[in-house]
Parts: sequence; C-alpha cells; structure tokens
Amino acid sequence: MSIKEDHNRFRDIIKGKIKEDLRKYVSQGEMIGKRENEFVKIPLPQIDIPNFRYGPKQQGGVGQGEGKPGDNVNGDPQDGPGQGKAGDQPGEHMLEVELSIDELAEILGEKLALPHIQPKGMKQIETTKNRYSGLSPIGPRGLRHFRSSYKKALQRSIAAGTYDAKNPIIVPVKEDFRYRTYKQVKKPMTKAVVIYMMDVSGSMGDEQKEIVRMESFWINAWLKKHYKGLETRFIIHDASAKEVDEDTFFKTSESGGTLISSAYKLCQQMIESDYPVHEWNIYPFHFSDGDNWSGEDTRLCLRLLHEFFVPNCNVFCYGQVESKYGSGQFLKDLQKEFANEEQIILSQIESKDKILDSIRDFLGKGK
Repeated sequence: MSIKEDHNRFRDIIKGKIKEDLRKYVSQGEMIGKRENEFVKIPLPQIDIPNFRYGPKQQGGVGQGEGKPGDNVNGDPQDGPGQGKAGDQPGEHMLEVELSIDELAEILGEKLALPHIQPKGMKQIETTKNRYSGLSPIGPRGLRHFRSSYKKALQRSIAAGTYDAKNPIIVPVKEDFRYRTYKQVKKPMTKAVVIYMMDVSGSMGDEQKEIVRMESFWINAWLKKHYKGLETRFIIHDASAKEVDEDTFFKTSESGGTLISSAYKLCQQMIESDYPVHEWNIYPFHFSDGDNWSGEDTRLCLRLLHEFFVPNCNVFCYGQVESKYGSGQFLKDLQKEFANEEQIILSQIESKDKILDSIRDFLGKGK
C-alpha cells in the first residue's frame, strides 16, 4: 500500500471520528477560532499512537539485544531520573488535524443527510471558461510546456545516439516543443449571498451570541460547498439597524428596545441595491430572543416577509435563541402567520447542544 493510500485511509478514519462526535464539535466554539484561510485545525482525543514492540519469536536479525516481549521499542519517556510520583491513570493522546472547510461541510451533510442545494435563477445564464486539456506540437510561446518539451528532446537525443550521460546537455529544437491546449467549457453561473441579522439588545448576552457565531460558521461551510465565492453581510439591530463587519457583529452589545423591522428594512435595501434577485441566490438569516418592541412593529415585519422576502429569497430563516430575559413571542407570531409557507424556515435554539438540530431545520430542505 502506498503512502498516499495510507494517508487517505487515515483521513477517512479522522472524518469518521469527527462525524461520530459532530454534535460535540459543533458546540465547541474554540474550534472555529483555529481557522486559517480555508482550513480548520481540530483536536482529536483518544487516538492511539502506534509504536513498535518486541515480538515473541527470538529469531535474531536487526534489532537484536536485551529486551522482553511486549517492551516498547521507542522507549519509555518516563525512564530515568525525574521528579514527582508516577500516576496510575493513562494519559490522553491529543492529535490536532487540519481539515478544509469543504471537508467539514461534507461531514455535516452526511451526518444530517442534507440534500444538495438546487440554485435558483441563473440556470440559463452561462459563463465560458478555458480548461487546459492536452498538448500540441504547435501553439503560442506563452503556452509552451517546458517539461514535455524537454522529455521530447531527451527522447530524440537518446534515439539518435547523441546523448552523453557524462555531459547531459539537451538542446530542444523546433519539433521538440510542446504547447498546452485548451477548450472552452460552458458552466451555469450561480452567485449567492448570506445576510446575517442579529438582535444585539441587552437581552442577547454572550452565550446567545456564541450560539449564533457557531451556527453561522457551519451554515457558511455548507453554502460555500454549493456556491464558490459566497458573499456574507452582517446587520445588527436594537431599536435601529446598521451594517457591520463580522468581528463587530459578534461582539457588539447594546441596551434599550428592539425594533426588528429596522433590520428587515435595511436587509431589503441591501438586496435591492446590490443583489438583483434574478441573478443572485439570497439567504437572509435572523437571530433574536423573540422580544419585539410592539405588536405594530411585528405586523410590519410580517408584511415585509410576505411582500418582499418570500418572493425574492431562496429562503428566509429565523432562529430564536433561548434567553431568560426574552419573551419569545416573535417566533409564535411567525409560526401562526407562516405555518404553511415553505420559504420561511423557523428554528428554536434552546442551547449549544441544539445547534445541530437547528442547522438541520435551516438546511434540510435543500433550497
């Protein structure tokens, strides 16, 4: 078995371990903090580290010497002088592995049996890209393939008997040169944006924001698997709304009342200004503890959802994060108004342990 096959087998084992304990990893915020570009470092406990041991047969050969069957060939790190009493419990082996965001999305999709997303719009609009497909004896200088040209010149030199191993100088001639060829490939062009909105009034504490942070990471991972170049925007609101960057989104704390419609109005303006609905796949997500300032503002929100968001977005997702200070009334109003509307997806997130269930609620319809 080759090293590459061994490595692939090891990664399959790692993915299986993460999939088995996915609920734990989804609820661990520190994992998200270990992002480097498109990769995440994940600590995996309880993976035995292999080592060599003496076998029972004393047949001589390499490695002869003192030792008994079962002795650790690598040596005991505790041998020799040291301080402190020896413990009687086995140590926990920690292994930090690096997986791509795409691999994590694949694990998430398998664990939750998520359907693949069917992008709306843009199916009739195609973009043309060049795909390099082979080599040719003619072509422009800029597409000359050095390695193939060199190999061709070497073959010619050996066949002609002019190759000198002691003085291996190869001079390609015109017929040796090889050039990369390409063909034009047409692909459907799909674009997508996720717009996150969050209530940052006083009743939304650090624990509630951490839940939103972790859930949005996994939502983004799944959507990026289907839309390369996914755009992400962030809106915070209390009694008024404003667009912020990602870091501010998760760290801002405000006090005072909550007017949810302020966020919905700003989101609508953002979509109308930057994301033509016939060209973009649009995913608004709103997170709140369900406290709105008044029934009048809730009725305005319902009207905006009916008139703008349902007709123009792939889905509109509302996640209500449990808070001991929030009434939770907004979720009840949405459930009553949109009981039979598939474009509105509602989820109640009672704790970090419920994040995985909420992700299934939001992404399980494949829209």
